[in-house]
Amino acid sequence: MALLRTFAWAVGTVLTVSAAAHAQDSTEARFQERRLALVDLLRRHGIRDSATLGAIRQVPRHEFVPAGLREGAYEDRPLPIGHRATISQPYIVAIMTETIRPHPGMRVLEVGTGSGYQAAVLRAIGCRVWTIEIVLELADSARARLQQLGFGDIEVRHGDGYLGWPDAAPFDAILVTAAADSIPPALLEQLAPGGRLVMPVGDPGGIQFLELVEKSPAGRLSRRRLEPVQFVPLQRAEP
Repeated sequence: MALLRTFAWAVGTVLTVSAAAHAQDSTEARFQERRLALVDLLRRHGIRDSATLGAIRQVPRHEFVPAGLREGAYEDRPLPIGHRATISQPYIVAIMTETIRPHPGMRVLEVGTGSGYQAAVLRAIGCRVWTIEIVLELADSARARLQQLGFGDIEVRHGDGYLGWPDAAPFDAILVTAAADSIPPALLEQLAPGGRLVMPVGDPGGIQFLELVEKSPAGRLSRRRLEPVQFVPLQRAEP
């Protein structure tokens, strides 16, 4: 009888593990289908860069949002991630990424790590990524999440993004994922000749516009307004 009970327990355990694995596989397959649908939507909305679309197809956005919001991870909208921060709408991630003309080996600074999703998209393209987050809890959780998902070579720093990352500058591109009424001078200084910077500029409490700044090989700056957006404010460190 003891052998029969042991056998029954072992069979039951195997069946339970098998059912759990099947459920997990089904969930991942569903998320994969939603990622593909999201990429199709972004393409219909005008995103053309194949590297950007490929990275969004690859990176599991549901891993970068709170567990209770994962079913909505592939809707084209921002989601809260705590600490008054959000993960950006996928279209905004795509347009900002596409605008810097990403390519493998490009040195990119991101200001405003948040959950780490934008940094992961850049790394999936092959960019070398440095990302700064002013909220310590977000910086720590993003670093751990990126490590777990295989993006551990992204450099994550807790600090004031207004100051940039001078010891790693210059950067071929800079993305700022929070809004201010002007572009921090330190970021313009840390942009390499021939580089591109994209940032939401305007009223931090209202509507802003994405702005593209290009630095010529001679160091001259030109600016172009892209489209209206609404981002959370770019925070400063306490004096």
